[in-house]
Amino acid sequence: MTAWTEHLARLGATLGEASLHFSDAASEARAATESTIAVPLLHLGTIRSVGPDSAVFLHNLVSNEVKKLEADAAAWNSFNSPKGRMIASFLMWPEAEGHALVLSADILPAFLKKFSMYVLRSKVKLSNASADVALIGIAGPNAAAAVQAAGAELPAADMKQTLAASGLRCIRLGATRYVLAVPAEAAPSAYDALLAAGAQRAGTAAWQLTMIRAGLPLITAPTQEEFVAQMLNYELIGGVNFHKGCYPGQEIVARTQYLGKLKKRTYRVALPAGVAAAAGMDLYAPDFGEQSAGKLVNVAPTADGGAEALAVLQSSSAEAGDIRLGAPDGPRLSVLALPYALS
Repeated sequence: MTAWTEHLARLGATLGEASLHFSDAASEARAATESTIAVPLLHLGTIRSVGPDSAVFLHNLVSNEVKKLEADAAAWNSFNSPKGRMIASFLMWPEAEGHALVLSADILPAFLKKFSMYVLRSKVKLSNASADVALIGIAGPNAAAAVQAAGAELPAADMKQTLAASGLRCIRLGATRYVLAVPAEAAPSAYDALLAAGAQRAGTAAWQLTMIRAGLPLITAPTQEEFVAQMLNYELIGGVNFHKGCYPGQEIVARTQYLGKLKKRTYRVALPAGVAAAAGMDLYAPDFGEQSAGKLVNVAPTADGGAEALAVLQSSSAEAGDIRLGAPDGPRLSVLALPYALS
């Protein structure tokens, strides 16, 4: 254990390999719905790209603009296979000597190895910085006040970031949703300050629930190379730039956009109580019979014993409304609203 995870254990956290919880799933889901929560984001990891060629190197590999990314900005981004399927989704921001990429911890080691193969003669060094940077998510109606109480400077707009003199970086995902990137040694005091400001302790699933409700997907091991960016609504949340030039999979992503062949989108769905569900599970609908009509992307429990999920679905199936989990006669899911329009 690290000093950070030891501190969390003293606060009552039950720690998994890359997750944690402080209480039962229903209580934490209720806190995520009704209160402001502070969540140690142990399910995420950080890669640092350092060197004079960092911007050019990344720009040539990922789906979004990097060379023109402003110093105070953050952006959703992705790395795709030559077939345009997403290998990793990540939150990216510039740093003094390069860039940081935050992605799912379960795919980070293999992704870093694969990504490093592209360095060649570029003046850039990639490293796993997860042990050096603690990530904390804050969500809820009083999130901004809690962030300020912890010593962070508040970004002025969504997808902007600030860096305090203490080294505490704050990324604003939305008006009620922030990520703090804190030097590992400062994480215990920053977390305590958030709690002292009224934020409630909550675990991984509570944060995942807030991200599902925001329509912000995360690629994990079960869903790698399953989806083109637009299937995950990535162009709708600002994760694709269609004018930046070539990168792996760019031709497929562009063709999907301009030829209007997109038949799948990410929808938010509700699962009934007592149903076990996980990322990567197949979904079925009458118009596709025995053939899968989609897959679950991210799943989190709700306070009523059910769950909510982001699911990539055939649009025709979603509109018809009869979605089944695991088999054509499996448990029925209902489609919920997203905070943005599906174009």
